[in-house]
Amino acid sequence: MTKEYHLPCPVAKTLDIVGDRWTLLVVRDLLMLGPRKYVDLAQSLKGIAPNVLSDRLKVLESNGLIEREFYEQHPPRALYKLTKKGADLSIVLQALLKWGNKYLYDGVAAVHQTCGHKTKVVTYCEQCDERVPGRELTMKFKRREAALALGRTP
Repeated sequence: MTKEYHLPCPVAKTLDIVGDRWTLLVVRDLLMLGPRKYVDLAQSLKGIAPNVLSDRLKVLESNGLIEREFYEQHPPRALYKLTKKGADLSIVLQALLKWGNKYLYDGVAAVHQTCGHKTKVVTYCEQCDERVPGRELTMKFKRREAALALGRTP
């Protein structure tokens, strides 16, 4: 990855890893299709340059979001699969899918495999036992320097 935000913010630090073009689409394919060979990823991501795909896979692996499992030694060939950490990006992809369906391209649904019904992404407060609309969310900073870096008074 060539550019980083260098901000003490979880959103910025996450984007340092998955914010490059194609990265979340690699994660999407591994999440939806399961473990994949390099050639399978290249085929499903039409238009991605080989060096870009290699770079994205290296960044994801070095940050513990994917792992390689070699199925051939000479020449070395690997199967790429998500780790638990990488699979936890599922909620991010679901939120992007929901937003994209609402504003850009309504044609894909996230469905529960077991029953086939559509799913929803919701924010829920366990203390109040209720859903929380986006307009009622705010960021609470644990560290003073993080708040100051974002121009907030802690």
